[in-house]
Amino acid sequence: MVKNRKWVLLSVSLFSLAFLASCATSAYADDPLKTVDKLELGRYLGGWYEIARYQHGFEKNLVGAKAEYSLRDDGRIQVVNSGFKNTLDGKYTSVKAVAWRPDETVAGALKVKFFNLFTSDYLVFGLDQENYQWALVGDNNRKYLWFLSRTPEVSPELLEEMKMMATEQGYDLTKVFMVPQKER
Repeated sequence: MVKNRKWVLLSVSLFSLAFLASCATSAYADDPLKTVDKLELGRYLGGWYEIARYQHGFEKNLVGAKAEYSLRDDGRIQVVNSGFKNTLDGKYTSVKAVAWRPDETVAGALKVKFFNLFTSDYLVFGLDQENYQWALVGDNNRKYLWFLSRTPEVSPELLEEMKMMATEQGYDLTKVFMVPQKER
């Protein structure tokens, strides 16, 4: 009887945790990001500096962060995220990923696979359509956010515009980490 009771309590606890986790990750399930209508991948390729982001796993305490996108022979995109641990003079680190557009009819929506283990949304919801000099990237659950630029710094006016666009998409700016940068 005691073993059954423990099993029931454990089952109820695990179910409750799973339910709460699904609520937390699906808070925006009915309100997906509005991605850009036009994204020319050829123009998007190249180097992007992280101006600001939400802190998360593999980029925690990473400064001087930069992403490099290049076209692979199979048509997918090679992604190399790099930066320095803790300080701009810290240990250099990088991680590779692969990106692709799962649905050609949704220009701003890509998928990215890291470590050959997990796949994440890569949704471009803001973009300098004329010159491809800055971009805003996130995911439908609002767990990831990046302010990207072709240069290590942006003007205060552009930063405010990017913040406003992120807020309009449901992002909490109190979670934004401003990424120290250097030219490289």
